[in-house]
Amino acid sequence: MIEGDILTIEEVAKYLRVSERTVYDWAQKGEIPAGKIGTVWRFKQSEIEKWVNDRLAGNRLAPQLGSIQLDTVISPDRIMFLDYTTKRDALLVLADNIAKAPQVKNRQELATEILKREELMSTAIGRGIAIPHVRLSSITDLVVSVGISRTAIIDFQALDDEPVRLLFMIAAAYNQHAYYLQTLSFFSARLKNQALRTALLDAGTTQEVYSLLLK
Repeated sequence: MIEGDILTIEEVAKYLRVSERTVYDWAQKGEIPAGKIGTVWRFKQSEIEKWVNDRLAGNRLAPQLGSIQLDTVISPDRIMFLDYTTKRDALLVLADNIAKAPQVKNRQELATEILKREELMSTAIGRGIAIPHVRLSSITDLVVSVGISRTAIIDFQALDDEPVRLLFMIAAAYNQHAYYLQTLSFFSARLKNQALRTALLDAGTTQEVYSLLLK
């Protein structure tokens, strides 16, 4: 066993944001990859991550995981109105904003990794939305920054070729794989609502954006 790769029930519960009893029941029923050392359940982190990925991809796990509490990951001071035509400029300004959160300990690393992630594959998901995201060991807890662009950002290369106007940047701790994926899934689903997208674009203040997101 590699230290740090084997998790206890308590660690898996914290990782998935569910109760220890829920993890125990899943293990007993064979619903989650687990093994016993004597009478104690143990879990391999790589197997838990794959299990989470598979279920979130099929929308089979999200209702069972701890819910996203938006007021704990977004605040009015992490909402910005942007006016840039290129994604690099928009991403750097948003990264600088999110780095002001106490959860982010290394501003330069965050900005560098956000740009690297964007080079690998565009985070534009269509409908004028981009969800740039990164997990880093220098981040202590998941945090989100929101950018409402007054200008069409034309170089995100979205699958539907729509310019990006709404950006939701997610920065998470490296060990928050499940919560990170759940947050991505949450925003992807929530922003399918055209009325919400229109209201966000028409908002005049960051407080109005914040209130719309928390509804």
